[in-house]
Amino acid sequence: MDRVRREIEQAVQLIQRKDPKSLEAALALLQGTVFSFSMKVCGQRQDAEDTTQEVLLKSIPYLPKFDSPKALIVWLYKVAKNHCLLSRRMSKFAPKEALSLEGLMPDRRELERLSGNPDGTPETALLRRENAKYLRQAVQKLPPEYRLILVLHDMEELSDAEVAEITGLRLGTIRVRLHRARLFVRKELSKRNPESIRPEIVKGIPEIASHPSPRRCKEMFAELSNYLDDELDDSLCEELEKHMDGCEPCKAFLSTLEKSIEQCRRAPNESPNPDTTAALRRELLSEYQRLMTSVTERSRNHTSRA
Repeated sequence: MDRVRREIEQAVQLIQRKDPKSLEAALALLQGTVFSFSMKVCGQRQDAEDTTQEVLLKSIPYLPKFDSPKALIVWLYKVAKNHCLLSRRMSKFAPKEALSLEGLMPDRRELERLSGNPDGTPETALLRRENAKYLRQAVQKLPPEYRLILVLHDMEELSDAEVAEITGLRLGTIRVRLHRARLFVRKELSKRNPESIRPEIVKGIPEIASHPSPRRCKEMFAELSNYLDDELDDSLCEELEKHMDGCEPCKAFLSTLEKSIEQCRRAPNESPNPDTTAALRRELLSEYQRLMTSVTERSRNHTSRA
């Protein structure tokens, strides 16, 4: 079970205890989850803080009704997604057009850079921080409709079905956008820090244009995310693996794509400002208690009239 599901499941359990201390602990978990997601989508701390406040204030009347962690996850992300995409300060570096699969194919120079057997270097705290910085920058350059899918699927580790429920998109559209978003991020990371996604051992990679079957490479290229996510049927999977055995460029590229996806999944979560979170929790607790008092009074009035 991933981090988000554990935290939301714990929050639901705490809410059901119906005491102030448990509720405050639940709100702290929800704050962390919503803020972390909002930072990845919005890219600006002020936008993420505004989104967190808006989402949690909207959630107060509904929190007692959630007994399913999955339902709460979907609801929170759906509301946060809407607010983030409306309020986000658009990056001037973000592509203005839909991502083209052709434009994300590697060129000769990149394939040459992938070749060789690089010496391994120990991962230091500085390198991890640099990689995290490059990853954040790459994700923020994605057009919003691609960035949202990547964040939900690879960084928040939600399933295709959950992403579809949150976004209202068809599964096929989600798979296409996810693959192109992954390819874009991989390309950005390779430009900024090629060592971080270089394959372990790849030698003598030829240029794709000189490969005996460049068209077949392009066909395989479109299926790489489905292959990595076990979304291909057995026959297609076997066909792709057979192609990889005889195609070093595709094999090298698959390795770098896999490494960039892993970086997304291991990306550190940013935490909200402690002072801001404490003030918001006080406001949320006050609103929750006011709501509960109102519910109790309505119940009493109904009983007395009966």
